[in-house]
Amino acid sequence: MPTLVLIRHGQSSWNLENRFTGWWDVNLTELGIEEARAAGALMAEKGLDFDLCFTSLQTRAIKTLNIALETMGRLWLPIEKDWRLNERHYGGLTGLNKAETAALHGDDQVKIWRRSFDIPPPVQDKGSEYDLSADRRYAGIDIPNTESLKDTIARVLPYWESRIAPELKAGKRIVISAHGNSLRALVKHLSHISDDDIASLEIPTGQPIVYELDDALTALDRYYLSER
Repeated sequence: MPTLVLIRHGQSSWNLENRFTGWWDVNLTELGIEEARAAGALMAEKGLDFDLCFTSLQTRAIKTLNIALETMGRLWLPIEKDWRLNERHYGGLTGLNKAETAALHGDDQVKIWRRSFDIPPPVQDKGSEYDLSADRRYAGIDIPNTESLKDTIARVLPYWESRIAPELKAGKRIVISAHGNSLRALVKHLSHISDDDIASLEIPTGQPIVYELDDALTALDRYYLSER
């Protein structure tokens, strides 16, 4: 039976400041570091082990994975990093405080931008403070200027099908350290959650999610490791 564990990165500095982060690269807080250590300790305690790891190109997810693996004594495991596991791009909302944005545009509008399935936030202006076009890690990548959850799914799932699913079918034990929305895309796919319901699914930071899959990668069970 294939083993798959999903982990949303530990608390980041912009999680703490209640800011829209998206593709902008921010670091973990001290609490986020502790969440990553706790995730690694819990996985070791429960007897989990891995053959291959996947993460995004963003520091908060990479460091969460590295800290968890170090806690498990597994820093030597192979890791594949890919932009398609990045967080959803929040466009022109990037860097804004969520409460202040709600005060400016209204709670209903911000809820639509945050939680609708297929309505993206306003686009990010080229040359803005958070423009990533000069970031070397994204050389050759068509960086989005905004994304809905539907857009995020459209880049995550092909990567799942081409890189991750074949490794699981080959018997590899896999952990993915990523972000709230890129993981929401995977959970929607694996658990067959509707477009309407997926928007309300909350994925807490630093909490390993275990999927029990059959050989065809059909989900038999999904649970937080801390609850078992």
